[in-house]
Amino acid sequence: MFGKLKAVGWNTLIRMNNSGSKELVKEVDIWDVTYPIVEHFYTIQGEGAHAGKASYFIRTAGCDVGCWWCDVKESWEEEGHPVMKVSELVEAVKQSKAPFVVITGGEPLLHDLYPLTTALHTLGVKIHIETSGSWPLTGELDWITLSPKRFKKPTDDIFEFVDELKVVVLTKKDLAWAEENAAKCPKGTVLLLQPEWDTPKSIPLIVDYVKKNPHWGISLQTHKYLQVP
Repeated sequence: MFGKLKAVGWNTLIRMNNSGSKELVKEVDIWDVTYPIVEHFYTIQGEGAHAGKASYFIRTAGCDVGCWWCDVKESWEEEGHPVMKVSELVEAVKQSKAPFVVITGGEPLLHDLYPLTTALHTLGVKIHIETSGSWPLTGELDWITLSPKRFKKPTDDIFEFVDELKVVVLTKKDLAWAEENAAKCPKGTVLLLQPEWDTPKSIPLIVDYVKKNPHWGISLQTHKYLQVP
């Protein structure tokens, strides 16, 4: 199931010019907008509510959160990665015939996603974002997964749009953090706790908690078991 389409951003595309004022960007320019891309590939979604689904991943560069357990630390810096046009990314997705696109990072909301998501929707695909919520939401999005971090809290504005709350757990403090964020999410939000891969002691902690609090479920990083990207 997908949530109602979230269209967050500009009705008409604008950008800041050199003088600091806003100028209109013509609709045809959407296809020429560029993003720093760490990698993009067709695979199987490994975690969360849509685990097991064939998905095209687009991983943007740049992150100001810096989770120490992050397994893609090469995505933290924007510099040093290829810059790709929207048209190139859309063509790659089209050729894959993927029905589902996951935009992740890094922190994808460091970039305005309206051009990319608008163009991707011309293919008829569903678009999913995975974000810490540390920056304002932009884009036309079908499914929003919020994975909040205690050391860089999400913006309050994102909560009304959240379809899935996925909290990485290392200690009991993360369980309290999970409940704090769940209280801000809409009724019906999918609530998931995910053990940090290199912290096995978090597994019995989560299992016990979910048994006592069955409104939560468990997310596992199944792509690591499947040995796919």
